[in-house]
Amino acid sequence: MMKNLPFAFLFNGFFQPEPATKKAITLTHKRVFILPTQRGLGFGLLIILMLLIAFVYNNNLAYLLGFLLASVFFITILHSFKTLAGLVISPGQSTAVFAGEAAGFELYVSNPSNEARLNLQLHLQDSVTFSLEAQQKQGITLYAATQKRGWHRCGKISLSSTYPLGLFRAWSVLRFDVNALVYPKPAHERIAFPEGAGGQTQQGTARRGADDFQGLKEYQEGDPIRDIHWKAFAKGLGLFSKQYGGENLAQLWLNYDVAAGHDTEQRLSCLCRWLVDADQAGLHYGFILPNCRIEASSGTVHFKKCLEALALF
Repeated sequence: MMKNLPFAFLFNGFFQPEPATKKAITLTHKRVFILPTQRGLGFGLLIILMLLIAFVYNNNLAYLLGFLLASVFFITILHSFKTLAGLVISPGQSTAVFAGEAAGFELYVSNPSNEARLNLQLHLQDSVTFSLEAQQKQGITLYAATQKRGWHRCGKISLSSTYPLGLFRAWSVLRFDVNALVYPKPAHERIAFPEGAGGQTQQGTARRGADDFQGLKEYQEGDPIRDIHWKAFAKGLGLFSKQYGGENLAQLWLNYDVAAGHDTEQRLSCLCRWLVDADQAGLHYGFILPNCRIEASSGTVHFKKCLEALALF
């Protein structure tokens, strides 16, 4: 049984990854790994050659130089470890994006010691190099490309350093249970809003005035020119008239069943384009999917609620 202990320790501590966590991770000796870099291997080879020369020629100065270089080599291991040891890494917020864009994952790296930590590097898909002063905490955002809608996992993050001489690379693998929401990719071309797709009419009671603006409606012949929403027209979204209390308020309904497309993803892409255009134009709109219905409204909160329903459909 004793013979299996080294193998079990190696398997559990190195090859078997630790489960992802939502909590902060403190780098201890169990989490930090060290291996020589290419420069370090060359430096080690130089030490061996120096000691061989000293042995062959029985040269005390060569011995002295060889042992001096060897001491630098081994002391560097300790300093490389101390660069990462004790750092605390905690997850932050993730950024929701459209499919094809890079999702951002925020991390906070804290240095609780009284010594500066230099030449640190965080890596996800790209690398970010930074340094920490004593008692400093720094926020860093790492980005990962997305392909499909839905939840995108953060994946494996590595924190490493080659400080002080670049002879060794000390690193630690971090796994956080953090996900970013990915919305469907909007259709490239602007698509006309659906006509009469579940439109409803609400009768207001207030009299028209300067402060009773309630929303927009499709422009109809005879509407006053001063009520045209020129911002939406300039963006190529069509003609809309401003709607006031006391008038019939026609709500725009964005319905999955009338969205253009040959499959689910194309229809969701069309719906996403409608949502983006409607939000930019400040329209009052409702949203219908086969599995949910969101009542008509406007604003950022309503826009994000509709996008989330699309992403998780």
